[in-house]
Amino acid sequence: MAGFKKSPWIIHYDASSCNGCDIETLACLTPLFDVERLGVVNTGNPKHADIFVVTGAVNEQSKSVIRNLYEQMPEPKVVVAVGACASTGGIFRQCYNICGGVDCVIPVDVYVPGCAARPEAIIDGVVRAVGVLEERHRAMAQIGDRIDQTQYLRAEKSDAPQILALQYVAYQPDAQVYGEANVPPLQQTLEELERDFERMVFVKAEVNGRLIGSARGCANRQAAELSRVMVHPYFQGRGIGHLLLTKIELAFPGVQSLQIVIGNKSEQNLRWLQRQGYQAVQTEPSTPATTTVHLHKECK
Repeated sequence: MAGFKKSPWIIHYDASSCNGCDIETLACLTPLFDVERLGVVNTGNPKHADIFVVTGAVNEQSKSVIRNLYEQMPEPKVVVAVGACASTGGIFRQCYNICGGVDCVIPVDVYVPGCAARPEAIIDGVVRAVGVLEERHRAMAQIGDRIDQTQYLRAEKSDAPQILALQYVAYQPDAQVYGEANVPPLQQTLEELERDFERMVFVKAEVNGRLIGSARGCANRQAAELSRVMVHPYFQGRGIGHLLLTKIELAFPGVQSLQIVIGNKSEQNLRWLQRQGYQAVQTEPSTPATTTVHLHKECK
């Protein structure tokens, strides 16, 4: 965490402000306030950012952009709402096209008041965000230290919000590989996921009450269709995915075969599934740029 603490990278987005808070945010970079002396770097790539700074009230056009930028940021991450508009919608909150503050779209960790917010207040908000970021890094490191205590349990419908949040994080690399943000796992809503519990079996990997992995499947005649074996990126490479796959396979003891469908560009996952005993038996076009691969495994 020492490196993050000494050099937090931020990405700034103007939701729809009057530019007052934007000018004050830029003023933080001038020699007078010189926020870079604290190691703060303003980056234009959300994949490199630790802190998301948003100014202005959220409207219908900026809502999807904010969510997209937030989902591309690596975990852990912190959101700072700068100014009255970003915090509550400000004087525009009753306008027909204004949804409200940033927290109507994504969770906000630090609120910086003001209209416009002063540079000193913005810098203080970033410093507080670094404190939140440090605490989250510490919490994830503690989970990592207890990874040998991982429990693999049957998930319940009440776990749906945590599973969906994990899904949004775990499938961000797929969106980058396929070059499109609308891959199915990132488009699923909470209501759709809750309905899946009525027809599918879910298992979860949990450490100290924190859900870090999940898998699901359903029986179809003599075969079981498995899908979305996922592990939080922070905890990948520790054998959790293998144990999750084993647990979901054992959830269907009466079937003769197991099936998984995956995109052809997910090469690393394809190789991993082949090491688990799955073989590609069929391919079919999914979109003009991608092909779906059907994998099959006979049950012993």
